[in-house]
Amino acid sequence: MSVLDRFIRYAKIHTQSDRETGLTPSTPGQLEFAYLLSEEMTGIGMQEVSVDDNGYVMGFLPSNAGKEAPSIGFIAHVDTSPDMSGKNVRPRVIEKYRGEEIVLNKEKGYVLSPVIFPELSRYIGSDLVVADGNTLLGADDKAGIAEILEAMEYLTRHPEIKHGRIAVCFTPDEEIGEGPDHFDVKRFGATFAYTLDGGELGELEYENFNAAAVKLTFRGRNFHPGYAKNKMVNSLKVAHEFLGSLPKREAPELTSGYEGFFHPFSIKGGVEETVLELFIRDFDKERFEWRKGVIENGVREFSKKYELPVQIEMRDQYYNMKEKLEPLHYILDIVKQAMVEVGVKPLIVPIRGGTNGSRLSFMGLPTPNIGNGGHNSHGRYEYIPVSSMEKVVALIARVCELCVTLK
Repeated sequence: MSVLDRFIRYAKIHTQSDRETGLTPSTPGQLEFAYLLSEEMTGIGMQEVSVDDNGYVMGFLPSNAGKEAPSIGFIAHVDTSPDMSGKNVRPRVIEKYRGEEIVLNKEKGYVLSPVIFPELSRYIGSDLVVADGNTLLGADDKAGIAEILEAMEYLTRHPEIKHGRIAVCFTPDEEIGEGPDHFDVKRFGATFAYTLDGGELGELEYENFNAAAVKLTFRGRNFHPGYAKNKMVNSLKVAHEFLGSLPKREAPELTSGYEGFFHPFSIKGGVEETVLELFIRDFDKERFEWRKGVIENGVREFSKKYELPVQIEMRDQYYNMKEKLEPLHYILDIVKQAMVEVGVKPLIVPIRGGTNGSRLSFMGLPTPNIGNGGHNSHGRYEYIPVSSMEKVVALIARVCELCVTLK
């Protein structure tokens, strides 16, 4: 089975996670996929393969190095984003892409255009995998899973390639921030690990946002609209006014690089009550705390202004893993060396989002991220070059081999 065959098979499985169920895994398709993966892992010769009650798949490739070598790990997630449908995904391969517009869905007018996505020009002559425009593709992170398992099978077929103990884990619910919630770091037993997650070929990431989630409940006073003058307080309008009070240019659509933002992603309600949900993101810890203060000060101001309490629930989600990984630069140097040796240009970039590796690094398992080769994740325009997946497979195998030289 090739990495492309694996990926297409996986992409068709409905594993979209759900923030609302309160379960782990949050959706049944993730558990079904976990059992399928456990069968494949056993079939390629991995040992101690298991699926726990929370849907975590774990298995190990024993060392064949004949000498002491660090145990390393590779991690990917089985779920796809709740932001776009992951049901009835229909992947197709565009062979030897020629630089043209790719019509994803003629009826609905969905087109993957090199004008809007100029990076497509880098893949002229390559095979690309896309969906039909009605769903995401799921390369985030089923490409990562396919690449890890293809690399593990390659290593079992080539015992002349020496490696230490390799731990593999596929987690549920990464896309809703719960991937590491039940991760058994002790059983995993790795000295360090790598996530294989969204990001173009060559990306190596050891910095990510500090992140918080905010839920604000605005109260109102309802009266008959014909007699509401000086009496009604419309909570919907108050919530929108609150949004308007936030720094206007500090939004996802207006920021890049190391710039942080406030991101409202849900608003529901009526005159009496409106619930507004936001994400806070920033690389800098002091700026992150400032952003939380902006929200808290706004809550006090609006509660006083309308003489109705605004309820706030705010929780930190994860922190910038840079502080845990920067002192362990050899973990990154190994990957950079492997990239050069397999013909990939290293691209050190910050993650403008979250990753299982962030929380795992704070749980005692240093875990930077390697890009799995995908583009435009979480939406209908997602695609992945087949050549990128093949390069990542070679990269994983070379990382495993190079780690034997570590002391």
